[in-house]
Amino acid sequence: MSAQHNTRIVLASRPSGRPGAENFRLEQAPIPQPGAGEVLLRNHLLSIDPYMRGRMDAGRSYAAPVPIDGVMEGRTVSQVLASSAAGFAPGQWVVAPGGWQTHAVVPAAQLTRRLDPDGPPLSTALGVFGMPGFTAYAGLREIGKPQAGETLVVAAASGPVGATVGQLAKLQGARVVGIAGGEAKRAYLEEIGFDAALDHRAADFADALAAAVPDGIDVYFENVGGAVFQAVLAHLNDFARIPVCGTVSNYNTRHRLPDGPDLLPGFISQVLRQRLLVRGFIQSDFAALFPQFEADMRQWLLAGQIRYRETIVQGLEQAPQALADVLDGKNFGKLVVKLD
Repeated sequence: MSAQHNTRIVLASRPSGRPGAENFRLEQAPIPQPGAGEVLLRNHLLSIDPYMRGRMDAGRSYAAPVPIDGVMEGRTVSQVLASSAAGFAPGQWVVAPGGWQTHAVVPAAQLTRRLDPDGPPLSTALGVFGMPGFTAYAGLREIGKPQAGETLVVAAASGPVGATVGQLAKLQGARVVGIAGGEAKRAYLEEIGFDAALDHRAADFADALAAAVPDGIDVYFENVGGAVFQAVLAHLNDFARIPVCGTVSNYNTRHRLPDGPDLLPGFISQVLRQRLLVRGFIQSDFAALFPQFEADMRQWLLAGQIRYRETIVQGLEQAPQALADVLDGKNFGKLVVKLD
């Protein structure tokens, strides 16, 4: 990467199904300069998250899509190079909406979080100590509300959201069952203290789930949807709470109906009959909680009460494949692209 240019990846076309290399374009452009109230950043770490797939579509969502020929959206850990805004000086570290590029100009108003380079590793600000960790924290606190002795089940449990959900629920005295894909991920859940860990790819998954929740499920933290959700439905207790923060199993097919029977009428009937609480949420819904999350998570990390796993790949050009891996469930833990 040349320090004389901004190297960036833009959205070349909207995918139909799984995104591929043809949907992106790597290019170089002049390094932008900050105007009044703006800051020039050098992006060092790029977060890769499932929500990015939705930004590639033009359909209605809770946020605007990335325009064709626009820089792909993404959170970054960045360092200030130049500032035309009060309160920011060269050398400071921040979390920014820097996107898939080496340099970015960002309005200072969007830089709401400064980082201490002597605190937790900077990469954690994109994972357990950042948006994914806060998603787990807020979804449990405001919707799931696990109580001591209750059973919580979480899907995609080895990912940065799911692993944090499980460990936080354990701190609150709940019994925690994690669902992940593959034996290595399943074993990792046992390593970090889950009471039971299941592989949804196993032939006996349905039976294993039934055995793991003999008293039913009080909280189901939904990250996946699809067949895993259908298996869980049979074990929900009355008044179960279901925070829904992702349905990654259908991100590549969200604009067409799935094959098979229409399960919606039966599900709606179950919601009524069992008085289920089902709430979709975006972590920004609970932004007012972030300062408390930051203080709590810092202490839990320092005390070793919350553990995490990261996969770091080298080079901006790896970002398209990294996103495909996240959508396919091939990553292990939080996936971060190192741009240096």
